[in-house]
Amino acid sequence: MVRGNSLKYNFGSVQYDLSSRTHIMGVLNVTPDSFSDGGRYLNVESAVMRGLEMIEDGADFIDVGGESTRPGAESISIDEELQRVLPVIEGLIKTTKVPISIDTYKSQVAEKALEAGAVIVNDISGLHFDKQLAIVVKRLGATIILMHIKGTPKTMQEQIEYKNVIEDVCMYLQEGVKIAQDAGINQIIVDPGIGFGKDLSHNLEIFRKLSELKRFGYPVLIGPSRKSFIGKILNLTVDQRLEGTAAAVAVSIMNGANIVRVHDVKEMKRVVHVVDAIIRS
Repeated sequence: MVRGNSLKYNFGSVQYDLSSRTHIMGVLNVTPDSFSDGGRYLNVESAVMRGLEMIEDGADFIDVGGESTRPGAESISIDEELQRVLPVIEGLIKTTKVPISIDTYKSQVAEKALEAGAVIVNDISGLHFDKQLAIVVKRLGATIILMHIKGTPKTMQEQIEYKNVIEDVCMYLQEGVKIAQDAGINQIIVDPGIGFGKDLSHNLEIFRKLSELKRFGYPVLIGPSRKSFIGKILNLTVDQRLEGTAAAVAVSIMNGANIVRVHDVKEMKRVVHVVDAIIRS
């Protein structure tokens, strides 16, 4: 399904043409157990400062997450998730106009976060976990990011089988797109879900064939930052994956990514500038 959608998206008071250049989403995990930066930004003040630092470094969006979705992660309560994310979102909204995203699959969390000033919901389930989420996103005029996942964070790496990984991912995303469209959501972004129920070969195939996601006519987001596929290729720990992330970001942009979701904004901004200069000159 190819649509004639404009990639000029409104995020609150900010409009981005997502086809004009590659945009950067900065990762802000306010969790004790995320795979890369868990525990670093549990304090509200330090989390807000980190968000503002990423904006200074060139982030176009900040994605705030209060529940770890690393492999094997347990779900937390709605109240606990809200206690983590709401003060951070409120602190950022007071100090920046850069669009804020809430990384959640729970409609109750999304509702409170959007009411606090977030304008994007980044749903790892692609609208498959919570049937009310699409209704909340539409009612509050937000953008939805639909990601592919196989299983849940707790189970996603236990049984990893695909007949055709790209077609299976696209079929899953198509279901989410239909749910979003039926709810009347106007701004949709799709994400293949690197590392979410995929092994190394699956992840590498997704990078090679990322342009297949253009069939939806919506912007493509990808999140390769510091992930385990880099560690498996280079045999490096999570804190040593900067160059591997840069390579994955470059390939993603060359193959059609409109937004890259990263931890190391300053360094990846430089990568984005160079790749954009090459492909857009």
